Amino acid sequence: MLNSLLFITFRWLDVIDILLVAIIMFQLYKLVKGTVAIRIFLGILAIYLFWKIVEALQMELLSEILGQFIGVGVLALIIVFQQEIRRFLLLIGNNSFFSGKRRSKFLKMLSPNENGKEQLNVNQIIIAAKNLANSKAGALIILDLKSELKYYSNTGENINASLSSAILESIFFKNSPLHDGGVIIENNTIVAARCILPVSENQEFPAHFGLRHRAAAGITEASRSIAIIISEENGKISLVKEGKINYNISIEELRDLIMLEVN
Repeated sequence: MLNSLLFITFRWLDVIDILLVAIIMFQLYKLVKGTVAIRIFLGILAIYLFWKIVEALQMELLSEILGQFIGVGVLALIIVFQQEIRRFLLLIGNNSFFSGKRRSKFLKMLSPNENGKEQLNVNQIIIAAKNLANSKAGALIILDLKSELKYYSNTGENINASLSSAILESIFFKNSPLHDGGVIIENNTIVAARCILPVSENQEFPAHFGLRHRAAAGITEASRSIAIIISEENGKISLVKEGKINYNISIEELRDLIMLEVN
């Protein structure tokens, strides 16, 4: 055993291999940190490291049992970590190489639907947000900037109306049957209202925020959308991106943050 260890070669490629694995594991840890999946992640990691140690020690029977467990466990991992895998792929897709102003013409050809999009009418959203905040009418407005929310828009009532502050205010009127849930806006169109949105599973999410804020965090974690929240209790405005809440912002700050995303 000792003699075999003395003849182990260590190449630069091995160093790169270890670094890449470390980076991937760290990114996966960041995705599951604060969620119930972190305990499952750590448990699977411990079993995998134990299997590698057993394999290196040439304990064939135990290595065979753990190897079969790991092999079957891949399918279970896909099911258990479905949301985390989705977020990980979105993290890769959100990379500046694939999105933003610097992406190549070839990548733009892969998403021709974005080229035909109209410039978002931010003024109508700002007017609606200001009036809803003044009247303390609770609201959850989702801006679908990348055409990713068709599944969630199908859970609500189809509107397909041109973006208008008056329509948004009427939807979130307290006695309106459509005021519950979220409104999804895409390409200057109010696509649907009363949409059912996924809530954030982040255990570190501030407890003083209600279900509306948690739903806004959840949908922005699962997609590249942004969410605008009007508090029903105090009329304060918040904007959520990638699960992070900018709480109690002014109308001017809301405009600047939206313009930063759409430009």
